[in-house]
Amino acid sequence: MTLTLLFSAPDRLWPAYREALPVALAAAGIDARITRAADEAPEAVDYIIYAPNEALTDFTPFTRTKAVLSLWAGVERIVSNPTLTQPLCRMVDDGLALGMRDYVVGHVMRHHLGMDAHIHGLDGRWDQVVPPLARDRTVAVLGLGALGQFCATAIAALGFETLGWSRSPKEITGITCAHGPDGLHDVLRRTEIVVTLLPNTPATENTLDARTLALLPGGAVIINPGRGALIDDAALLSALESGRIGHATLDVFRTEPLPAPHPYWAHPRVTVTPHIAAETRPATASTVIAENIRRSQTGAPLLHEVDKKAGY
Repeated sequence: MTLTLLFSAPDRLWPAYREALPVALAAAGIDARITRAADEAPEAVDYIIYAPNEALTDFTPFTRTKAVLSLWAGVERIVSNPTLTQPLCRMVDDGLALGMRDYVVGHVMRHHLGMDAHIHGLDGRWDQVVPPLARDRTVAVLGLGALGQFCATAIAALGFETLGWSRSPKEITGITCAHGPDGLHDVLRRTEIVVTLLPNTPATENTLDARTLALLPGGAVIINPGRGALIDDAALLSALESGRIGHATLDVFRTEPLPAPHPYWAHPRVTVTPHIAAETRPATASTVIAENIRRSQTGAPLLHEVDKKAGY
């Protein structure tokens, strides 16, 4: 049987997936027709490959659709849609995970070694500040989903004392894990570099606010490649001004692109990167999509299915 797949996503994404998807589907032994037609009969669509777009906001007519397969890791703009009754799977692929690992490890090492002082110049001062060894530095990862675990494990492999925090209990080899409000407070009190990789949900918004930022040791560093809403911007700016926070490297923001007048741009203790920490790669993402379709067709559990009540 030939399946009908609707690719519903912003136009800029289609050229790369037009090449990658047929290859991945064929490799998985799936006979499928991919359409982008806005007038495609909804009752004929077996799967929707999706990223938020204006052409498709109502999933109600898609009565035959077995799953909505997101092209993005973050699903907060999809899971809240009341018309979505079909199973939803977020994207977790090798390319995304490897890109996030590279970004996180790179900036952890940058701040650990104090590289900014040398990059920006010492102005003729022979200032021999020797960084501690990795084993003498504590790094925390907030959020222990697939990406968080992958990054935390990579940090631990470099020798850092690595703490992990999640809302529910987790056990990860080589990571000291904590959970719940008390666990978060304990982790923050102990860490010098904090990486935020939580999902964006009502329960995680402003995880780092004035109260929690005040728990960090003076001069601590924050690296946020997760979601902009995880941080209370006003509280962070205040903590930077007071010296409580030594530096913040931020890749994600509540409004993107980050508006030109935003104080983050010019702040001497803030590094802005333009949402480049991790990107879904069409080749590896297409393999995940094809595998989920294969699983659905054979009655196997879907990969990375979203708990709609939890929001991730």
